[in-house]
Amino acid sequence: MACIFHLRLKDFQLQAERTLDASLRTRPLAIISSHHQNGTVVALSGEARAEGLTRGMKVSLAREMSHSALLLPYNRSLYARLNSYIYAAVQKFTPLVEPAGYGKFYLDMTGTERLHGSHEQTGFRLSDIIRDQISLLSVVGISTSKLVSRIATAVVPERIHRVASGGESNFLSPLDSPVIPAANEPVVLKMIRFLILKQVRQIQAVVAFPEDARILFGPHSLRLTRESNGQDTSVVKPPILKDHILEQTVLPEDSNDEMILWGVVKNLAEQVAFKLRRNSRISKKVRLEIHYTDGFRHVRKGSFSANDDFSVFAAAWRLFELANTRRNRIRSVLIDVTDFLQHAAQETLFPGPDVRNASLAEALEIIRRRHGFGGIQWAMNVKN
Repeated sequence: MACIFHLRLKDFQLQAERTLDASLRTRPLAIISSHHQNGTVVALSGEARAEGLTRGMKVSLAREMSHSALLLPYNRSLYARLNSYIYAAVQKFTPLVEPAGYGKFYLDMTGTERLHGSHEQTGFRLSDIIRDQISLLSVVGISTSKLVSRIATAVVPERIHRVASGGESNFLSPLDSPVIPAANEPVVLKMIRFLILKQVRQIQAVVAFPEDARILFGPHSLRLTRESNGQDTSVVKPPILKDHILEQTVLPEDSNDEMILWGVVKNLAEQVAFKLRRNSRISKKVRLEIHYTDGFRHVRKGSFSANDDFSVFAAAWRLFELANTRRNRIRSVLIDVTDFLQHAAQETLFPGPDVRNASLAEALEIIRRRHGFGGIQWAMNVKN
């Protein structure tokens, strides 16, 4: 019998921001799509909800209703980084892991009892690891299908909840109709509202008569019948990972000191260059992000024409200077590199600065492979 876990980190964005900045843990907080007045509230804390803010509210209205709530823009790079840590942690339990958005994962745990013990024990252990290693809270739903496991984490407050095989229909019966994905199809939703089918048990009663279901819901009737009874045959599909290099530094203390930021960008650039040379590649697409202490984010894009430390740093620092247009202190810097090309060094009779930089990079490479990346650094003058 199949056993599918759904791991959900509720209020993932809020947990991520509060993990990064402990001072936000008791403050009214809302995550917004942008600071533009037409931006919307994506997620919000209980304190912000108590002040009248709601999900989907316009930013302009949120500012009018609450002057104490902190509005932070959606920090995609932070959420992606934390999500990758969680993904690495859950892969230790099973290779069949399917990310389903930030803070949400499906795990196929079929046949793993001999390795990990009972599924309930495994669920608690999984949740404990995420709490202890990443400082985030999670819930786990366990059932024979992805559908029921996901719904369990959405409606049950318990940290671990298992729906036994054969009990799917009874579990779904008292829930509100919108928990069924098929019930949210526009044509189906219109009919459900017309028939006042507020709970899943009422949908189950209607679809128990196939002919009536086909008349009322047309081509959606079979899917609605299956989902309302907890039937889901979809399998857990591990993702095909995009080939990219991602390096980010979160400063120990927010700063706008140029020397500190220069060192941060230099270190990131050297790590990127080290990985590029390892596969003899250069990159046509480079994205540098700056995240400020007040939540604003600036991005600049460029490319790397070479993969030695000096060239990569020069390009990265140029992007940083273009992106850093504010006087506010900076919280983190990120470099994301994609779209690679193979790079072959060309021999020359008259070596110039580029050749000397490449030769020095090769020498550094030998030392770093033996003693680790931090074994040696390239000294550069900030004015260069």
